[in-house]
Amino acid sequence: MPLTDRACKQAKGEAKPYKLADGSGLHLYVTPNGYRSWRWKYRFGGKEKLLTFGPYPDVSLAEARELREQVARQLRSGIDPAVEKKRQSAARALQAEATFKTIAEDWRASQASVWSKRHAALVKASMERDVYPKIGSLPIEAITTPIVMEVLRPIEQRGAIETAHRTRQRISEVFARAIGSGLAQVDPAAVAARALAPVKKGKFPAVRTVQAARALLTKVEEQPAHPITKLASRLLALTAVRSGVLRLAEPGEFEGLDSSAPIWRVPASKMKLVVERKEDAAFEFIVPLSRQAVETIEVAMQLAGDAPLLFRSVRHPRRPISDNTLSKSYRDAGYSGIHVPHGWRSTFSTVMNELAGEENRVGDRAIIDLMLAHVPSGVEASYNRAGYMQRRRELAQEWADLLTLGLPHPSALLEGPRRV
Repeated sequence: MPLTDRACKQAKGEAKPYKLADGSGLHLYVTPNGYRSWRWKYRFGGKEKLLTFGPYPDVSLAEARELREQVARQLRSGIDPAVEKKRQSAARALQAEATFKTIAEDWRASQASVWSKRHAALVKASMERDVYPKIGSLPIEAITTPIVMEVLRPIEQRGAIETAHRTRQRISEVFARAIGSGLAQVDPAAVAARALAPVKKGKFPAVRTVQAARALLTKVEEQPAHPITKLASRLLALTAVRSGVLRLAEPGEFEGLDSSAPIWRVPASKMKLVVERKEDAAFEFIVPLSRQAVETIEVAMQLAGDAPLLFRSVRHPRRPISDNTLSKSYRDAGYSGIHVPHGWRSTFSTVMNELAGEENRVGDRAIIDLMLAHVPSGVEASYNRAGYMQRRRELAQEWADLLTLGLPHPSALLEGPRRV
């Protein structure tokens, strides 16, 4: 006869363990101390096996019968219920250990072969600063879209809209890896993209005339700031390189400063290139230096002394000047939303292209693009980064003469108002 709940409740311990059968292999096992547990006896592969469902009354009679039907279905499908139980238990344990940070670190490691060292360091710093403190310790399956937004909103609120979108993309990449590993079912960061403020498209804010550029440099250099900041700003304006290239500049990259053909040889590893090209010396970039650029570099070298970087952080001598240092000096000078450090590239392009148009120097347009390291399509063009050097040198000098008209020698920047 099938068991009743009353019979289960009244079962007491005896001298020896005994069983109360319910049918189809299910029985209540009672130990001498009165402990009662549900067990199911079955055969798999010709062998008799036993599976425990749990203690009574934590697992009721009705629940035990439901569990019996579930494992019986597995058995009919050719699955050993005991093995399946161990598998599920292991999966739950793995799930509990599968925190966001664990999977994120695995994802970062998987990208090592395709990321540059600099990009890898940026991603690591971003995750440790903005993401891990909020969701790093959470099980990956427990993270929802509102939780993801708790990470992204503070980034958005500090005005770093693009950073918020990049962070969301990285979180989404982590979830893609988790889904591929069977540790998550959905990507809660995917829909978060539409909940963020849109990224404003367009060029970096930049002044458009040489007169405005000259006035900007004058105003920035009159502001209290460390001489390193002022010298970095002037060299950035003179060369129109990317700010990351300038911040990481090393004294050894500058060649022939006392010659008639001084250059700045920027290693491929520091250029905006795919990883394969960053590792290819053929893709290094040559910047012809104007007389004013050489003067600025020489003053900066005197200030740097034996430091490994030309423009080092004041607080951390072995680190480069921060990306925000120049931006802040421009904001302090009243140019917020008008001009940013990266804007010198646009200013140089605008002024020199307009000059080329006025004087019908048609061939200069492609050379100006080459001076900005804008690489046209085609392998041959990609390798031609040192091409047209004489004309590039002439244009660099023309730009420098226009830009620094009326500005003091860079050595004067060592004596101006300071703010450390």
